[in-house]
Amino acid sequence: MTTSQAGTIEQLKGGFTGEILLPGDGAYDSARQIWNAMIDKRPAIIARCATTSDVVRGVNFARDKGLLLAVRGGGHHIAGNALCNDGLVVDLSKMKAAHVDPAGRRVTIEGGATLADLDAATQAHGLATPVGINSTTGIAGLTLGGGFGWLSRKYGMTVDNLESAEVVTAAGEVVRASATEHSDLFWALRGGGGNFGVVTRFEFRLHPVGPNVLSGLIVYPFSEAKRVLQQYRDFVAKAPDELTVWTVLRQAPPLPFLPAEVHGKKIIALALIHADDPEEGERLIKPLHKFGTILGEHVGVQPYLAWQQTFDPLLTAGARNYWKSHNLSKLEDGLFDAIIEYAGKLPSPQCEIFIAAIGGATARPASDSAAYTHRDATFVMNVHSRWENQEDDKHGIGWARDFFNATTPFANGGAYVNFLTADEGDRVRAAYGPNYERLAQVKRRYDPENLFRMNQNIAPA
Repeated sequence: MTTSQAGTIEQLKGGFTGEILLPGDGAYDSARQIWNAMIDKRPAIIARCATTSDVVRGVNFARDKGLLLAVRGGGHHIAGNALCNDGLVVDLSKMKAAHVDPAGRRVTIEGGATLADLDAATQAHGLATPVGINSTTGIAGLTLGGGFGWLSRKYGMTVDNLESAEVVTAAGEVVRASATEHSDLFWALRGGGGNFGVVTRFEFRLHPVGPNVLSGLIVYPFSEAKRVLQQYRDFVAKAPDELTVWTVLRQAPPLPFLPAEVHGKKIIALALIHADDPEEGERLIKPLHKFGTILGEHVGVQPYLAWQQTFDPLLTAGARNYWKSHNLSKLEDGLFDAIIEYAGKLPSPQCEIFIAAIGGATARPASDSAAYTHRDATFVMNVHSRWENQEDDKHGIGWARDFFNATTPFANGGAYVNFLTADEGDRVRAAYGPNYERLAQVKRRYDPENLFRMNQNIAPA
């Protein structure tokens, strides 16, 4: 490092209360690892922030020095936008503090928190807000892309429950965005990704959930997949918003409730949660037991916190991941045929195809009420290709792309921005839909030089 470079770094360190990591520092290599092991980037500087003031310093430094800027929350995004090569990473992963107002049913939480952090804080009061299904996901990335999970049919998208946000803009200003303050920015944050600034604090509306809920898995043979899928389609169409059932096709993990001879075999499973009275839930799910030959089931009343972490072991960090996804307005038999064909040739034991049922409360807001526009998506299908070794990249990626192409005729043309990979820049307009032009106007106001471009990018108008 030259004397001038060292002096420049000292400018950043001055008044910085967090940790500045440079290549060669002991913690640097671990700090540049994120969930998707396919991402291998080497930032020039990682600024591990401890406060909003640290974030301001990092943003100002990157802007003034002309450095590429990335923002890391949970580091979980499939595209790897949490990192950049040769630039500066504003790393929020140490900023996780949460404060719950039980009487007002609100939680305020910092931008580096994970879903596990949020759930733990809110469930201490029997409250929750709709978030994703893998507890190691960052709350920031999930929210800014829309956010959905087990509670969304009942309580809407994550962004539908966002009350306000503290944002560091490209100019280094700290603003509060809400329905009444910087309302255009607040509109854009709710689904527009990380295009408009660094959100250092989120405020969410909470709902009574749990602490115990009826939830679990029912597993059927892969040979009965089409019959199960057809009945699933009919069942979900009539299910109340309190009941959410998703379906997944994959090789069976070694789950204790499955016979040993089923482990490693292809299966179709239903994953369910009832977000209200468990006895009513038991009555509602009775038809699921007649969908086919049940290989095993594990359904019962358990802590909502436990259900939120059920799928974590299948989605640990360190594997190579590639996704393709479609928004669906309906489920057609031709789609089922394609799903069964490609599920029949999974490239690795960790790959899966899942169909998430949303609709319900997610469909009720107007498509232009927030940046997230896809209120016509009744289902989101994610093709999750996952493997361990780099030499298998071509096979894993090729399978996902081929399946995506085979199922495109059954999709509605929309895209969920949180599931877009780094090579899907051509789908950005599909992700933002008819709201794109308004988003570009907001981008011009808050980030005219496109400082925040390590994302599914919206160019300033």
